[in-house]
Amino acid sequence: MPADPRPAPAADPAGDPPTADLAVVGAGPAGLAAAGTAAAHGLNVVLLDAGERVGGQIHRHPAPGEPPRAARPLVRRLRSVDHRPAHHVWTVVRDGDSWLLHCVAGPEEGAATVRARAVLLATGAYERHLPFPGWTLPGVVGAGGAQAMLKSGRVLPGRRVVVAGSGPLLLAVATTLAGAGARVPAVVEAAGYTAYARHAGTLARNAGKLAEAARHGGSLLRHTTRLLTRHAVTAAHGTARVEAVTVTRLDRDWRPVPGTGRRVPCDALAVGHGLVPQLELATGLGCSVRRTADGTPALAVDAEQRTSVPGVWAAGETCGIGGVDLARTEGELAALSIARALSPGTSSASVASPSAARAAAPGAPRRAAALTRRRARLRAFADAMAAAHRPGPGWTAWLDDGTEVCRCEEVTADRVREAVTTLGARDARTVKLLTRAGMGWCQGRMCGQAVARLAGEDPAPDRRPLSCPVPLSHLAQPPGAA
Repeated sequence: MPADPRPAPAADPAGDPPTADLAVVGAGPAGLAAAGTAAAHGLNVVLLDAGERVGGQIHRHPAPGEPPRAARPLVRRLRSVDHRPAHHVWTVVRDGDSWLLHCVAGPEEGAATVRARAVLLATGAYERHLPFPGWTLPGVVGAGGAQAMLKSGRVLPGRRVVVAGSGPLLLAVATTLAGAGARVPAVVEAAGYTAYARHAGTLARNAGKLAEAARHGGSLLRHTTRLLTRHAVTAAHGTARVEAVTVTRLDRDWRPVPGTGRRVPCDALAVGHGLVPQLELATGLGCSVRRTADGTPALAVDAEQRTSVPGVWAAGETCGIGGVDLARTEGELAALSIARALSPGTSSASVASPSAARAAAPGAPRRAAALTRRRARLRAFADAMAAAHRPGPGWTAWLDDGTEVCRCEEVTADRVREAVTTLGARDARTVKLLTRAGMGWCQGRMCGQAVARLAGEDPAPDRRPLSCPVPLSHLAQPPGAA
């Protein structure tokens, strides 16, 4: 979708940034659903997104071109929304009765600021990576990254691609790659699907999810792709690029079973172990977090998608990984809540009050009730999925001493282990100070989960003062200044 051709609202004579009722951060399924619904209820909405095109990762598409069919109904609802692509929000600060959202805007990295009465965070997630020997070889890519390459650039990561890791994304990635012409000899899943049997009632209430899995399974059968559960890629081999991988059977704690390794030739490996909610903006605001069923930090929200910070809502993967249907449901539910809170006669100071005036739109309470029931059903399935694919503690046995855990700073597993066993580190922060693990360009997004596990603790919520690289000129003016 091209940028909105309308000019941005002008700053007022006092020099304050433009004012909106609602600023939505993130134009994935949750953000699109929220922006469209809020605009339909009469709110002045600004939609900010770091990407050039709407849709997020799930609806990524090449340019030029129409968004995927599944995203088009959401996109059509944006006609009355001030959509600002290539706006990466790096901090959000309270300023009186409103919020200031500071952005790095466009390829020129200009400074932009939006003022809004309420904020909805729909910042999505990023891939979880667990290191193994050879994971830095060219041709080893993230599972989601392989799918993104194909969606946005119509480029395959290789001709013979092993798909490995854990989580339902693997089946979708393998199906997409095989459908585009790649040979996918194996999908290597570290967990066992039998864990879903403990949630039979939840599965029965989400028959659509089972049908989706069956479609992926049928596609893999047609392409003669082998599904290996309780297995993992424990090493990648090659010189100039990956040429083969070692696939090893795992025990229930994800420890490699001795003597079960075998080589599988390939020229690419798409590997990922699920997704991690992106929380920097939320934790910078002081929003409370919770632990999901796989131990991952996610935002804690109430029945109306409100965070613990008054005036800030959240929706989608930020609140826990659950898929596109859950993200859309939460986005629409949050927008209805915001529309009620900002309805005429409701002051900014009472934005967070559950007793705010009800929206006048007919059918809104009934719609909210239906969305609440749907969210509960989908969230239950998401929790079952997270529990089934939770990484086992034994995966650290994959790592030999020379395996780079932090790729940016080239910190190897033996240095992290030395920090813990010899130098007395008891948490990831101390390991970081002793080894520089997590101090590189990605700021721990690639290695943070692994370093925390090696340090013997659960991964902590992302806490970064800036959510992206920011030119120093942007920092010269205090974030709260008008």
